[in-house]
Amino acid sequence: MDTFERGEKAMHISFRTLKLHNYKSHRDLVVEFGPVTRISGDNAKGKSSILESISWTLYGTCPYGSKLDPSPIGYDYDEVKAELLLTVDGKDILLGRGLVKGKAKYWINEVPAKATEYEEVVKSMFDKDLFLALFNPSYFFSLHWEKQRSMLLQYVPAPTIREVVEHLPAPQAEVLTPLLKKWLLSDIEAIHRDNKNTKDKQYIAAKSRTKTLQEQLDAATGAAGNVDVMAAQKEIERLDTAIAEARQKIYEADQNNRRITELQGRIRALLEQRDRMKAQFPTLKNEPIEDTCRVCGQALQGEARARAEEDKKKRIEQFKAEFDMVVQERKQLEEELAAMEYIDVSEQLEEIRRLEQERMALVEGVRRFESLHELEQKLEQAKADEQATLESLRESTFILDAVKAFRAKEAELQAEKVQSLFTALSIRLYEQQKNGEIKPTFEIEYDGRPYSKLSLSEGIRAGLELRDVLSEQSGIIAPCFIDNAESITHFRRPKGQLIISRVVAGQELKIELGDAE
Repeated sequence: MDTFERGEKAMHISFRTLKLHNYKSHRDLVVEFGPVTRISGDNAKGKSSILESISWTLYGTCPYGSKLDPSPIGYDYDEVKAELLLTVDGKDILLGRGLVKGKAKYWINEVPAKATEYEEVVKSMFDKDLFLALFNPSYFFSLHWEKQRSMLLQYVPAPTIREVVEHLPAPQAEVLTPLLKKWLLSDIEAIHRDNKNTKDKQYIAAKSRTKTLQEQLDAATGAAGNVDVMAAQKEIERLDTAIAEARQKIYEADQNNRRITELQGRIRALLEQRDRMKAQFPTLKNEPIEDTCRVCGQALQGEARARAEEDKKKRIEQFKAEFDMVVQERKQLEEELAAMEYIDVSEQLEEIRRLEQERMALVEGVRRFESLHELEQKLEQAKADEQATLESLRESTFILDAVKAFRAKEAELQAEKVQSLFTALSIRLYEQQKNGEIKPTFEIEYDGRPYSKLSLSEGIRAGLELRDVLSEQSGIIAPCFIDNAESITHFRRPKGQLIISRVVAGQELKIELGDAE
């Protein structure tokens, strides 16, 4: 049921007639209700059964919501039946419940109905727990504290976000206001609790990385020394040029020495060829002219012999020409060789080694400097990351504290709203944990004492005040039954019909109607 707004028309519930047939000790009883209905009589005269029969008719339970067997004891009966004529917002409705041979029966305006139909009609009129709490002032205190808390807060509007924020310290209000426009408070808490847990771990890792890089930088600073990078790079360029020039000289010397080796090899080959030709020449020179042709074997005569001699002459001349070419080539090569000189490159090689060592030292110095600079950059970035992580961690921590403060203030304001509804009763809705968290709870005290410690009369007064608050806040004015009224000398008249039950020694059951207590 929605919270009752001031200015809305209240719902009025009143009892008109209760009829009981074979209900416990009542074989046939008719109770007419007025603004005030007084029920009196000695113990065991059926006063409480009247109270029970009303809740049994509506819900099949006792006034405390427990199962109830209304079957009579001590006499025979055919059926058990209870009928309640009540008016809800000016409309009469007759509800009946019965038992026939152990089977439940239902009637709506004297028409038989199914259980589901009957229960739906009752449910549509009023909430069960609220009705029983208004009807029986002790019912509310029989509920679990969570149900008690929920029922009371159901009819007390919670403070608005704006109301709560206005009561927070300015820094917390400033950080929560824009967040609450985007998310629910629970979502804000979930987001920043997750971020805090993540940033806690990241911050530990970031601090460790910063420390490690600082240690590396300290060690590298001592090893790096003072290096003029620009001068070193310029000197490296000079050394690169010198090394390249030295290598060019070695290359040129290598080409010269390789030519000398080639010339020497070729000259030796030509000398060997010359000596072979010298040895071959006498054979060619002294070769006799044969009488027969070397090719066809026919005898050479006249012109044929002359041609043979001419052929031999040509061969000798060709041989000499080849010999002269060998000698001429050798002489030319010997002249070229005589003009060349073997070049020793050992000094150049040694110079290159020296230059490269010098260059390597400079390169290593520059590398150490660049590594040092890189470490410095990494350290600065690590410090920035660590600071950013810390700031995010602090922000989430602050927001989580602001959420706690919001909930605490919300609880405080809501408790004030609830408490303002009561005079003698004190209501505690929350308790603060050691970690600052607000834990829902529900405790009621009357004049500083818990309900369980109250006397019967004090318990009735406490119940009456609480049921009137529920009636006022829910906008439902319902009958109120005060049992054992003889134990209370005075009390504030509750809103709605009043049904009073008193024990009067030696008196039979008596029901009287009145307009006031």
